[in-house]
Amino acid sequence: MLIVGTIFLMLPPTVFALYVLLNYFVAGKRSVCIVVLGDIGRSPRMQYHAMSFLKCGFDVDIVGYGGSEIQADLKNNKNVDVHQLQEVPGIFKGFPKLLLYVIKVIWQSVTLGISLLLLPKSGNILIQNPPCIPTFLVVWIVCWLRGSKMVVDWHNYGYTIMGLSLGYRNPLVRLAKWYEHFFGKFSSENVCVTKAMQKDLQDNWGIRATVMYDRPAHIFKETPLNDRHKLFLRLAEEYSVFRPKSGTVCQDETAFTVSNGNGDAFYLQSRPALVISSTSWTEDEDFGVLLAALEEYEKQVSTKTTDIPDIVCVITGKGPLKEFYQKKIESQQWSHVSFCLPWLSPEDYPLLLGSADLGICLHKSSSGLDLPMKVVDMFGCCLPVCAIDFNCLGELVKHEENGLIFNDSQGLNKSIHMLLQGFPNNSKKLDQFRKNLTGFQTTRWHDCWVKTVLPIFEDQSSQTADNKKSQ
Repeated sequence: MLIVGTIFLMLPPTVFALYVLLNYFVAGKRSVCIVVLGDIGRSPRMQYHAMSFLKCGFDVDIVGYGGSEIQADLKNNKNVDVHQLQEVPGIFKGFPKLLLYVIKVIWQSVTLGISLLLLPKSGNILIQNPPCIPTFLVVWIVCWLRGSKMVVDWHNYGYTIMGLSLGYRNPLVRLAKWYEHFFGKFSSENVCVTKAMQKDLQDNWGIRATVMYDRPAHIFKETPLNDRHKLFLRLAEEYSVFRPKSGTVCQDETAFTVSNGNGDAFYLQSRPALVISSTSWTEDEDFGVLLAALEEYEKQVSTKTTDIPDIVCVITGKGPLKEFYQKKIESQQWSHVSFCLPWLSPEDYPLLLGSADLGICLHKSSSGLDLPMKVVDMFGCCLPVCAIDFNCLGELVKHEENGLIFNDSQGLNKSIHMLLQGFPNNSKKLDQFRKNLTGFQTTRWHDCWVKTVLPIFEDQSSQTADNKKSQ
């Protein structure tokens, strides 16, 4: 594709001009191209967009990087095409960081631009932000050449994420902030994830955006007990924390459940609590807070002066800091807290969330303006959450209603201790939170999407149809 694209860009100016002209007069089909300058499989919101477009009769192209599995509904749909971008060649990996970054931006600009130009024309191009470099400029040029509409879905600000590791005074971060501010205004339409971000975009960027809250997809729900047992059996083959106390893989018993032999599963009365957290293992999530809280919890269980259970703590996800925290966990002695750090399939992840007793969220927004989608998924499974506090978290987590909000490791320890007191037979607070979360489940992603996002693209489709009639 890269060779074909290079030849394409070297065409005589007259031929290239004819190509541009034809793109304006050939009516764009009811279609959308979704651009994710990252691992498509780890971009659930953009996958949800794609599935909603498909349900509404759009043809969908997705352009991004591979690495993780995408949702089965997308893999098996004939009206969606996934186009994987090529990574930067390995020969550049040993270069100095700044030079490598420049090479990466140039490489991504060329490969993304060529991929978009070689695809069948889409009436709309929907971009995930961050990252905005080089996506904004490349997509804007392609939209200009092809007469398409550029729409940005603002998940967060890219420059604030860069600032976590480089510092906000770093010249590269300042350049990124200018780029994001300047080229962000080139979009025709905008979508964002919170009212706080909507206000900030309007007040400080001059950008009007429609709020589309993250909502759970239909796959996120409470897992029936028999299905939990089957999941635990499957996970026990690879992860010892799911095995019974004997430590051996058994077809009738797990660390949490037992089967009566007739296909019916039951919870063990002495089972540990299953606590789950999901993460991208990046700087905006400090898992040192969780480890410190669980260290104190370990001491509290050991004293046997309080009625709290052992814990199996499952932390899912991939990311740059995973190895660091894994070594930190392994360097300590644990008797009442067990850890598991798996990467789950798109099918098993919602099943595990729907089987857990408590969710933990350590996502602390770099901008203070986005909300953790992992909490949305947990709420979809009626799973109460302990979440670390930041600016707009109250738009999602209601303290003492559907979860607890904490500020540090001591606050997290106190929250876990309170919620698991008397577990599993007398955990009234957990049960009340679960009951309160049933209302959250009534509105799912697609229902909200049809009301908020679809009109943005329906307007474009209507205009295209009107233009076609008038010609």
